[in-house]
Amino acid sequence: MVKGERDGGMLVAGVMSGTSADGVDVAVCRIAEGAGGEPKVKVLGHEGFRYSRAVREAVLRAMDAKAMSVAEMSRLSWRLGGIYGECVAKTCAGLGVVVPGRGAGSEGLAGSEGLGREAGSSAAPQNDKQMGRGGLSEGAVALLREAHLNRDETAAKVGHPVSGRKKRLELVGMHGQTVYHQGLADRYLGRDVRCTWQIGEAAVVAERLRVPVVSDLRPADLAAGGQGAPLVPMLDWVMFRSERVGRVLQNLGGIGNLTAIAAGTSADKVIAFDTGPGNMVIDQCMRSLFGREFDRGGAVAQRGVVLREVVEREMRGKYFLAAPPKSCGREEFGERFAARFVSACKEAGGSDADVVTTATALTAESVVRSYREFVMEGMGSGKLEFAVAGGGAKNGTLMGLLREGMSASGVKVRGMEELGVAVEAKEAVAFALLAWLTWQGRAGNVVSATGARRAVVLGKVCYG
Repeated sequence: MVKGERDGGMLVAGVMSGTSADGVDVAVCRIAEGAGGEPKVKVLGHEGFRYSRAVREAVLRAMDAKAMSVAEMSRLSWRLGGIYGECVAKTCAGLGVVVPGRGAGSEGLAGSEGLGREAGSSAAPQNDKQMGRGGLSEGAVALLREAHLNRDETAAKVGHPVSGRKKRLELVGMHGQTVYHQGLADRYLGRDVRCTWQIGEAAVVAERLRVPVVSDLRPADLAAGGQGAPLVPMLDWVMFRSERVGRVLQNLGGIGNLTAIAAGTSADKVIAFDTGPGNMVIDQCMRSLFGREFDRGGAVAQRGVVLREVVEREMRGKYFLAAPPKSCGREEFGERFAARFVSACKEAGGSDADVVTTATALTAESVVRSYREFVMEGMGSGKLEFAVAGGGAKNGTLMGLLREGMSASGVKVRGMEELGVAVEAKEAVAFALLAWLTWQGRAGNVVSATGARRAVVLGKVCYG
């Protein structure tokens, strides 16, 4: 068994860059083995960084192999490694966590090469209005207690510097940037092949920080017959399971995915899958119609009307009707889908704002129907909590449509921060946990979620 510093747990940074391709989220966690051998996760803080326009455009081109050469793909992978390393270093610096390698500085996070910090990052303490003078509300603390956390951990989770003597970063879990994901087999050179590819050179991160990096976490599950996604359910099970309360954890990144954990259920009964597009189609519509990267707060969607016939037609599509396990990405809901979607909305007489509103409604409807058709029956009749994380949780129009749709099933929708995890940080925390499990030689996939034949140790280790 590998122990952390003085057996007090390891300091692990999780790094996530998702299918929205808009930037990097870093979460720094202390992870230790608890009673019964189960991991305990304490989030010390997180920070978000936006890709510069040039980097984002390169990442989006990489998702269309016809638009990028092998040479440029390789260069981008190495460039992203440098960016990830710098993001981790800067986040650790804000938390007072020592990085064995070079301090944060010159990897290109300023000017034309840079990443901007996102509003709402929490590598420094938040103000009293955001937190309340005691950290979180008593209701949120009660929820955290139910989720196996305590009040001291609550303060750390929303971004307080590490107390006491300085601690040293010991491990990094890096998702990388997905450029292709094919969870279902397709015929290739005479054999059925499934595959996934996340770029971002881990050796660059390991050398930059001088700590081990666990990366490439999806292929092992694919090799074991799974779809390589979703992988976040392991975190959901560790942090949010309850004997008394059923919980559904919905993430709204580029792609939407949920984890459903019935009260008192075992890990092999967890339900998890991708619900369909999260922000991906909305963002594509905003770029093509308004020249903006995303719909801030859902302001554009608020001005339009939902073209219900378009939503209903799309919801009859193959992916939405398929039962889990299932996963998706830009291959299903990328530029080609968005272009066809815009055309369908225009043919239905919609304005530009109506297109964005309808794309927003499509995301909400895909979540509502996923819950109703694949989840609700298995959650029992007891108390249920439905919490939303990811960038989509900041879209007021999307959250309003989601609350309206879920209310018909008697479900109240809340933000993930009410369970003590910032909406932007959850996936980064998940990859910190997966890296820790790999470092301990323990499986990280939930086979009921991915469809794998067996639980497997995930990822590859690059030593710093």
